[in-house]
Amino acid sequence: MPHPYVLLSAAVSLDGYLDDTGPERLLLSSRADFERVDEVRASVDAILVGAGTLRADNPRLLVNSPARRAARVAAGKPEYPLKVTVSASGELDPDAVFWHTGGDKAVYTTDTGARRLREAGIAAEIVSLGAALDWARLLEHLHDVLGVRRLMVEGGGTVHTQLLQQRLADEVQLVLAPLFVGDAKAPRLFGPGEYQGGRLRLVETRVIEDVVLMRYEPTAPGTGPLAAPADRHWLRIACELAAQCPPSRTAFSVGAVIVAADGTELARGHSREAGDPVAHAEEAALAKVDPADPRLAGATVYSSLEPCARRASRPLPCARLILDAGVRRVVTAWREPDTFVEGADGTGLLAAGGAEVVLVPEFEAAAREPNRHLLG
Repeated sequence: MPHPYVLLSAAVSLDGYLDDTGPERLLLSSRADFERVDEVRASVDAILVGAGTLRADNPRLLVNSPARRAARVAAGKPEYPLKVTVSASGELDPDAVFWHTGGDKAVYTTDTGARRLREAGIAAEIVSLGAALDWARLLEHLHDVLGVRRLMVEGGGTVHTQLLQQRLADEVQLVLAPLFVGDAKAPRLFGPGEYQGGRLRLVETRVIEDVVLMRYEPTAPGTGPLAAPADRHWLRIACELAAQCPPSRTAFSVGAVIVAADGTELARGHSREAGDPVAHAEEAALAKVDPADPRLAGATVYSSLEPCARRASRPLPCARLILDAGVRRVVTAWREPDTFVEGADGTGLLAAGGAEVVLVPEFEAAAREPNRHLLG
């Protein structure tokens, strides 16, 4: 199911702490960075904090700039983003300023927590996720029911850790403050556990007065039947490659990227690459990788269109080339229509060969765009 774009936002000390243990909240960001955060808040549909942050900091989570609020209203959005919190127990203070400032609020909880919240008269939409909290279901509900497309998560460390470890975060915005905390009892940003393999992609660094903003995106492909944030990133690139194809009236325009399990790009290709009028995208990409490369066994192929199961221009279709290369995971945006091949089913051929095929229909429009002239 589709999820919102999940942006994790945090500021930490040089030694990785979110706060100290003093009675007042430790201000890590600079004045100019607080202004940047306000700008990011104004750009999203919802802002989420965990129950621990709500209890410790009693945040308002508002867009402070009147001009930014006015711009939201002019764009047909609510004046303030939806405010969201998560609490398994439902033990939240109904007098917290979170509930009594800004616009709409929602709290995700368990069946037990929902009863407690209703008894306390919490002024918010109360959504029970059943016997236990489930981040995937929470994000689906935000997207499908509450219409949230961009979600900013402002803490705390437990929430950030869980979303990263479950591969549900699309971006990390981390601000590094020039001070040390040095208290082992103080809260840290990330906890122990299993994270994605490999290196994240650094997409921006910016000096803001005396702090540094760093923006990262995950790169490692998913490992199951659901699309991970990095899967969406690579599939977006495949769709962009499709738009670069020389036009044809007898073949689809397709882009493909091959990515190792640690997030390293192995190769990319597109239809009719290098002047070959019958070259397919997956074929072009695979030709650039050494067949003996051991990383192929754990790699994912991203293709804007389902790899072909039958073709007349080459001895082997792309689905068979993928299987013969040892790749066992394919992510695609669009099932092949019957335009050129009746009953095309590359997914079936791949599945029969032991590969997992993940369809991400939210990218179908982008995959179809360079092929509009073929679709009638």
